[in-house]
Amino acid sequence: MGSSESTPVQWLSSPPPPNPELDQPWRTFDWGQKKYLKEKLENFSPSHPDVKDIKILVAGPIGGGKSSFINSVDSAFQGRISSRALVYSYASGQILSQNLKGFTIRSGKKTLPFIFKDTMGLESPVSAGPQTEDIINAVFGHVKDGYKFNEGQALTYKDQHFNCDPNLSDQSFCLVYVIAADTVQYTDDCLLDKLKIIRQRISEKGIPQVIVMTKVDEVCPLVKKDLRKMFTSKKIKEKMELCSAKVGVPLTNIFPVKNYHNEINTDDDIDVLLLKALEQIVQLANDRLEDTDSY
Repeated sequence: MGSSESTPVQWLSSPPPPNPELDQPWRTFDWGQKKYLKEKLENFSPSHPDVKDIKILVAGPIGGGKSSFINSVDSAFQGRISSRALVYSYASGQILSQNLKGFTIRSGKKTLPFIFKDTMGLESPVSAGPQTEDIINAVFGHVKDGYKFNEGQALTYKDQHFNCDPNLSDQSFCLVYVIAADTVQYTDDCLLDKLKIIRQRISEKGIPQVIVMTKVDEVCPLVKKDLRKMFTSKKIKEKMELCSAKVGVPLTNIFPVKNYHNEINTDDDIDVLLLKALEQIVQLANDRLEDTDSY
């Protein structure tokens, strides 16, 4: 019998997975600036003599981490885990932040000169969640603390919680959207339309807008393992670009953070991200406050 030469099978190894990390950071960040940022914010004072506290309105989808962000900022100053703002419960599906409420931030015994105004989480159906007009009115100081957001109807000037003649100190000078990195790609058009209406109305008055992007550790294993990989992570950069495209806020005004969730102690790397976001928010708000005479 004749024999034929057999060709050896060459098993090709699968190509290595793409590197999830960039060679150079896409944003310069000093991880050792916690003490400097904390002291700067502790010594901050509003630029306008009629304003004692800079108010910052916090809005965003349900479960995005609004209340957790406020608690986490408070924790960074307190040096312990704080839970003053009630957090949305996925297990019960219960929305806890239904009333407009202001939260001061303390460092030791000192109350700092900025107040976060927490709002009810936005929802995608037109009739669900707070009315866009309520969020807009809250920014302009027309909504008093304690107002319970009504899903069916916006607050009117006849209501006891409507402030017909807000002064400068009643107004918010920055709107912060808190959006979770792990769900930003699923944000539907109805919710985006709500955000666009709010953005357009307050942009006409020069109110700056910022996105705080939470749950970064949920979308990037690199960052989950080492938070300092934040600004070399391709995934985080991709999520930020998606946030910018969907909401319309420039990348310079988007800040990725990790909120405190299951930790029982504070962490310097978590704190410095939170403090840097707050520094930029306060600075933008104060710039707008300085320009109040031009609007």
